[in-house]
Amino acid sequence: MNTDSAARQEPKRAVEGPPVRAATPEDAGAIIQLRSEHVLSTPLSGEWIRRCADELAARLVPDGDARAFVIDSPTGAPAACALGLIHPVLAAPTYPHGLAARVQMVATQPEFRRRGYARAVLDTLLNHLAGIEHVTLFELHTSAEAAPLYREFGFSGNPALMRMTRHSQPAVAAAGAQPGSTWVPPKQYAESLPKAAAFVCLYVTDEDDRPLQLHSVYSPSHPWHMIAGAMDLGERPWDAVVRECREETGMSAVGPPRLLATVYGQPRAQRPYSTLQLVFDGGRLTDEQIRGLTLNPQEHDEARVLPLEQWQALMPARDSARLRAVEEARRTGVAAYVDTWGDA
Repeated sequence: MNTDSAARQEPKRAVEGPPVRAATPEDAGAIIQLRSEHVLSTPLSGEWIRRCADELAARLVPDGDARAFVIDSPTGAPAACALGLIHPVLAAPTYPHGLAARVQMVATQPEFRRRGYARAVLDTLLNHLAGIEHVTLFELHTSAEAAPLYREFGFSGNPALMRMTRHSQPAVAAAGAQPGSTWVPPKQYAESLPKAAAFVCLYVTDEDDRPLQLHSVYSPSHPWHMIAGAMDLGERPWDAVVRECREETGMSAVGPPRLLATVYGQPRAQRPYSTLQLVFDGGRLTDEQIRGLTLNPQEHDEARVLPLEQWQALMPARDSARLRAVEEARRTGVAAYVDTWGDA
């Protein structure tokens, strides 16, 4: 699926939501408390909350590098907050002045969630940062749960990038840890793991078991392929199948899910991360159903069914081998495992 158009869509706006106001240095302590309780994997001690609050207060001034917007709760404490920091970076063509803004945190108190508060404070923060002269690069780190919100505002991820951290002091050893081992917070450990891109595919045939393939308008190296696409962050595999099937063909995928094959690809120079494909059975379609498919012209311009041997001449060897393995899995009822995808 081509995600460019989705990434550029207009963000949803909170409708008649509570008033959003700019934070002042007096809000620093409450903002740090919110960060400690609902953002950090390990809450801060009282001493660190005071220390961070003092630092943030000094930066939340008109000429400082911090900007924050809050929605007040009935008690006066922030119900939600979005905090951004402005910092210099080495210039590049897309940010020629070398000035970036990082969304440091977006948090909402649990009792005020699902009211659009996070979207409202984030919207106000981004609009404010976009109005600052020379700021043309916007960055953030996110969790799987929060990623859909950031995509609404035009942020996109890159599966080839991996966030890594290094502390100048060794991590504190956990109680009961083996000698020589160190404990790190679960979130930090998860971010240190190698990254892989996950894809889903749907294997569909006509009533004579001839595979249906879609012709790509954007990938000359893989001209014909199954209904397929990348999973969104936090998306379940079958949910991704249903979404991709609807977006690419206008057809509704009907469960229950039946996994036919797992296809693994090693990292390569052009693709510095592993790939994992989950291929599901999409069943058999009538001629009328195939004629009724509605293709997305930005992705595909033809849907065709052919016998397996004729597909071999129209696609790279690796694609043909994958198609044969999937067909065999459906015929025998034994799931296929392919770990040579993309090998030279």
